[in-house]
Amino acid sequence: MKALLPILCSLLLICASCDTAVADTIVRDLPPGLHVPASAQPRPGFDIERATEAWLGLLTPEQRALSDAYFEGGYWLKLWSLLYGLGVMAILLWTGLSRRMRDFAEGVGRRPWLAVAIYGGFFILATFVLDLPLSIYRGFVREHQYGLSNLSFPGWLREEAIGLAVTLVIGSVVLSVFYAGLRRAGHRWWVWATGFAFVFTLLLDLVYPVFVAPLFNDYKPLPEGPVREAVLSLARANEIPTDHLEWFDASKQTTRISANVSGLGNVARINLNDNLLNKTSLPEIRAVLGHEMGHYVLNHPF
Repeated sequence: MKALLPILCSLLLICASCDTAVADTIVRDLPPGLHVPASAQPRPGFDIERATEAWLGLLTPEQRALSDAYFEGGYWLKLWSLLYGLGVMAILLWTGLSRRMRDFAEGVGRRPWLAVAIYGGFFILATFVLDLPLSIYRGFVREHQYGLSNLSFPGWLREEAIGLAVTLVIGSVVLSVFYAGLRRAGHRWWVWATGFAFVFTLLLDLVYPVFVAPLFNDYKPLPEGPVREAVLSLARANEIPTDHLEWFDASKQTTRISANVSGLGNVARINLNDNLLNKTSLPEIRAVLGHEMGHYVLNHPF
């Protein structure tokens, strides 16, 4: 474990010295409306396959090839990520590193819950470092190859360090509570595990948009205007109980256009990234929000 700490400290020092540009403009003149191919327009006997082909026909062969390469390569990357992850677990077991982390945690943490928290922290650190080569390729190199990332390498490292810090805090606490419950649940451990996973998922959905997401981006109220009115109209039509609309500076990280509906109850909110606001028309914004609201209304996050 001593060999891991200098690496982590070096990463944090690099991250602390970097900065990234923030998009300043989120209000602009919207271009003409969304151009819907004839075969994709709503009508009796609507054919989803013909509509899909009509949309794809708007792309050049080069654009389609690039898109296919990115997504099909992503499927393979999921397989390699699984195999790589299994390799990381094998290293921790076969080298005895996991055992040494456990012994140290039990020696320092006199109480079981504290020992679990300490081991969990070491485990998260170790897997982060061992997984770093694949993470660099997956999150930085490949995204730049396809023109999807605006982050410099130091900027990317800084975001990884922030994510690591959040995972250390939340992960150590969650593991400690989870295993404490397992010890008391006995043969009904599976009931406890299922209930815990359900409650944790709900709590994370409440906490993430309020406390975690702002660590990576600046969130600001969406200004009054046609975009805000259109989004609110869609939300009310789909019974999404919020008028909390925000935009965030995703352009410092990515070229992607995106939006999301997050949170539950009083903390539910609708977020639009600045690429969506600056690069698309009002009808296109409505189309993107309709898709994202569909995920929320149909309970896809759960």
